[in-house]
Amino acid sequence: MLFYENQLNLGNIYSDCSHLFEEQKPEFLNLMNTYLHIDDYISWEFKRAFYSDTGRPRDCSLLGYISSLVLQKIFTIPTDSLLILILTFSSELRELCGVAKIPDSSQYTRFKQDFDVFIEKMFIDLVDITEPICQAIDSKLSDMISLDTTGVEAYVSENNAKYINSVIKKLKAYFKIKGISKSDDDIYKQAYKSMPKVSVADPAIRKMYANGHFCYARKFGIITNGLGIPRHIDFFDDDFKSRHQDFFFADVDSFDYDRTIADSKSLIPILSDFYSLHPDFKHSIFLGDAAFDAVKNYDFLLKKDAVGNSLFDKAFIPLNSRATTDKPDCPIDENGIPLCPRDNSLKMSYGGFSHEKRQMG
Repeated sequence: MLFYENQLNLGNIYSDCSHLFEEQKPEFLNLMNTYLHIDDYISWEFKRAFYSDTGRPRDCSLLGYISSLVLQKIFTIPTDSLLILILTFSSELRELCGVAKIPDSSQYTRFKQDFDVFIEKMFIDLVDITEPICQAIDSKLSDMISLDTTGVEAYVSENNAKYINSVIKKLKAYFKIKGISKSDDDIYKQAYKSMPKVSVADPAIRKMYANGHFCYARKFGIITNGLGIPRHIDFFDDDFKSRHQDFFFADVDSFDYDRTIADSKSLIPILSDFYSLHPDFKHSIFLGDAAFDAVKNYDFLLKKDAVGNSLFDKAFIPLNSRATTDKPDCPIDENGIPLCPRDNSLKMSYGGFSHEKRQMG
């Protein structure tokens, strides 16, 4: 009789699959083909919408589209055209994806655009399906979630290095003609300041600081659990703004409107969307960076309701250094609460806003 020294658990299986995904993708594909049936996760509404009568039959099945796109992400294939080329020369991958006739680039584009709502719904359902698996892998790490904001850089001319270089050359020529002496640092600062706020190709692609540099990107918020597995993504698009108009200015066409979608103001809308989609989820710990350091966020995260329940038991957010002061007449304790200048043992309490107007006599 054989005895195993270590008992197998879901955590070990997860680690082995992660190793195969990173180091041995062919073996990972074999496991996925054996144990993962993508067709089981495609809703009936998705199938009905895809196979509805359009006047001509579909050249590729719905499962073929989705499987090939999943394969594209596994192999980190950057473009649809490269995916088509790989499928053309690999009969094994075509068989794995169930693709009899390979779609062209325009068909892939139309598929993503026409069925984006159903694709999003499929990933939302996958979050519910994978939550028990995450809990089985590590219940403590799965019990915490973190929120961060970033951006997806777009393929626009403003992100090309030639664009900023042309602006720098024009500024240097201008200062030379005017006889103004400027350092390279000042010229670069002026160049970035003169860059347009939005891309010419798409106003939704805005100038922002993301991934350690300035770029033109679509901003979004992402929620992950302690295992590093994404749980929710919210793009700051028109749909997001329309759902949460109370948090932003009413003039949606104004440039000032997007300025309000900062990290501190995006926390409540993103978490509200997340828990409205998954009402049965409950997490105890929230992690966020200093950008979320705001009084309203703490009230939303930790304030108890009438029955004594709160959204989270603990919230770990570093204090925002920009919200502190170094003035000796206004000391602040380690929790960021202002103290009385005459007696540092007394903490100041919030007294609200006063809108009373006094008439000068």
